[in-house]
Amino acid sequence: MATEVAAAAPPPQLDAEENSGLEAAAAEAKIQPSSGPHKLERKWTFWFDNQSKPKQGAAWGSSLRKAYTFETVQEFWCLYDQVFKPSKFPPNADFHLFRAGVEPKWEDPECANGGKWTVTSRSKPSLDTMWLETLMALIGEQFDEADEICGVVASVRQRQDKLALWTRNAANEAAQMGIGRKWKEIIDVTDKITYSFHDDSKRERSAKPRYNV
Repeated sequence: MATEVAAAAPPPQLDAEENSGLEAAAAEAKIQPSSGPHKLERKWTFWFDNQSKPKQGAAWGSSLRKAYTFETVQEFWCLYDQVFKPSKFPPNADFHLFRAGVEPKWEDPECANGGKWTVTSRSKPSLDTMWLETLMALIGEQFDEADEICGVVASVRQRQDKLALWTRNAANEAAQMGIGRKWKEIIDVTDKITYSFHDDSKRERSAKPRYNV
C-alpha cells in the first residue's frame, strides 16, 4: 500500500479560489480521472482548529471542526493540494489527520491513555515537508505499529511550528520507541524528539518527556 501512495502522482491544482473557506474548498475538490481509485487500508479524517480568534469564555476544542473523510489516494492528493498545507494558514491554527472515528481530543477513548511524539520545525517549507511525509506514511501504513497510531497534528505558531504524532497506549514503551524511531527516519530529522503522556500534560502544561529518540 505504501508504494501505491508514493506512485500515485498528485493531480494538478484545482481551479477553486485559494481564499474560499476550508469546508467549501474541501467540498469542491473534484477527483481527477485516473486508472481507478487506489483504496487505502482504512479511512482517515482531516480536522481543522483555528484558535487565532478565540471567543471569550469558549471551551477548549470548541473551534475544532471535522473537514473531510477520505479513503482513496486520489481523494488525499486533491485535498492536500487544495486545502491542507499548514504553511497556508495563520498562526494558532491546528491541522489534524486522524483515523476515521477518532477525534483529536484527549477525551476520546482511543486517545485517553495515549501520548505524543513531538518535533519542532524551523521554517514553513520544513513544516510542509515533514507534514506531507508523515501523512503519506500514515495512509500508506508504513509503521509496523500502525494500529497504535491515532493521528498527527500540525500546529502553526508565530514563533515555532510543531508536529505531534498521537498514539494510543503511552505505557507500551516498546511500541512507542518503535514508532518514534520510524517517524524520525520518515521526516529525516537528526535532533532528539520526545514523547509525553497525555495524562502528564493534563496535570502540567510543560510536562517532562517520558521517552526520547
